[in-house]
Amino acid sequence: MKFNLRNYNFDFSKNERKILVTFMKQLLKQVAGNQKLFAEEKAFTSILEKLQSGDETVKLTKDEFTRLRYNMELNLKFMKEQSTKGWFWKKWLYKSMITQYSLIYDTHFKNQ
Repeated sequence: MKFNLRNYNFDFSKNERKILVTFMKQLLKQVAGNQKLFAEEKAFTSILEKLQSGDETVKLTKDEFTRLRYNMELNLKFMKEQSTKGWFWKKWLYKSMITQYSLIYDTHFKNQ
């Protein structure tokens, strides 16, 4: 029997924390009040509290990690689709966001 023991401790930089806090707040706005998404709301609230706590290392549970990773993937996919549909201004705005989210995703979530 193989055990999947992974380390869910992350050392986010100051900018990565700001981006993730903003991302979590946006996700909470989307799922707030929906009884079907109670588990997601609980996980996102917990992640947001851990990011805002000021601790150097953020310790996530497996459930929190998988929800955050999945939503980062969906957000990146959505932004890439939207950047191809817009004119210059929209492409320019999405380009920096895609770069920031891609760096966070590739650094912390891609290989786990």
